[in-house]
Amino acid sequence: MSLVVYLAAFVFGMTSVVLFRRPRTAARRNPLTLSTCAAIVLGALVLVCAAPATLGTVNALTGVPNFGAPLTYGMLSAYSCSVLVLLIHWRGGSRERVRRMVLRSVAAYGVLVVAIVVLFLLAEADTERLTDLDTYYANTPFMREMILLYLLGHSAAMLVMCAVCVKWGREVGGVLRTGLRLILVGALLDLVGFQLAKYTAVVARWAGHDLDFLSTTLAPPMASLAALLCSAGFALPRLQPSAVAHWRGLADYRRLAPLWYLVRSASTAPKPPATWWQLPQARLQWREVSIHDALLALAPYFDHRVRERVRDDALRAGRSPHEARLVSEAAMLTDAARRAAAREEPPETPGTYRLHATEVSGTGGLVELAQALHRPPAARDGAAPSSLTGSVSEPEEPHVA
Repeated sequence: MSLVVYLAAFVFGMTSVVLFRRPRTAARRNPLTLSTCAAIVLGALVLVCAAPATLGTVNALTGVPNFGAPLTYGMLSAYSCSVLVLLIHWRGGSRERVRRMVLRSVAAYGVLVVAIVVLFLLAEADTERLTDLDTYYANTPFMREMILLYLLGHSAAMLVMCAVCVKWGREVGGVLRTGLRLILVGALLDLVGFQLAKYTAVVARWAGHDLDFLSTTLAPPMASLAALLCSAGFALPRLQPSAVAHWRGLADYRRLAPLWYLVRSASTAPKPPATWWQLPQARLQWREVSIHDALLALAPYFDHRVRERVRDDALRAGRSPHEARLVSEAAMLTDAARRAAAREEPPETPGTYRLHATEVSGTGGLVELAQALHRPPAARDGAAPSSLTGSVSEPEEPHVA
């Protein structure tokens, strides 16, 4: 069982690493990111502390039987508090109101943690129990109160979480609503699969019955699954915008491939290290800078007669002025790349013409120019041959990522 719990804790904790990785400076200053990471890390620590292997190690190192119990219960209470703090920051409001509610939550659960430790010190729990402590000591003075107290504290946090998710879920939409639904499912699974099972097993002991399997067999995996669902719900609204941006960046990176393979020999931009894990946005930024550098180097080779002929032919073919401009610029650029590769003299038609791709911000203009390389320029005699554009329609594999 320890291996399963450790695996769940690892997956749980990795979410905070992803959230906190970029940008680090902004993350440290964002209370919402900090509270999200704190809740996820504490949830992972609860799972680690609750594993029988960890409990046995802690008991052996401290020399106190069942010392892992107040440690785990205190950690669970801290996790419950962090969940409430996260919901407070997520909900937002005035700075003073948020600060006041956070302080109240921390104070309440701070008292709860102190009470758990005091009750454990007052109790007589000399027999080590790694998996069934809640039911074994269900009738032991002070241990009974400690067990009930940590369960009630965690239940209060989960009930508040469910209420907030249901109420707020009616007011928002999109990925935020999806995240709230995941949190709600996780909280309900925690309430029913973990806490109700624990309550039932403990009350059964009070009544003289044995339903320990609910506490020892059913509750732990339900708690792990609930924690993972809540983690996904917390992280999804934070990660989705970045994931969408990187997905779009990857798409634009690939769309720029025809243009890049046409002009890359003219680029003098320094090449980044070829790392497979480099994010799409970083790859796109480097490719965009390199293409602009190459366009600047090829500008002296632009033959405006080619551009004008292809533009006129495209207009006569029924294309819009914008499409005609893109196709003519693609033909002129292809001709310029051929001249530069063959080390020919620049044409005798110098000018200050600017490509559409250099007039607009972002990668949109470059993507349009790259796509125009695939379009037949409807060339007449004397225009740039279509074979020049066709030669880059199937680019070779990139040498640098």
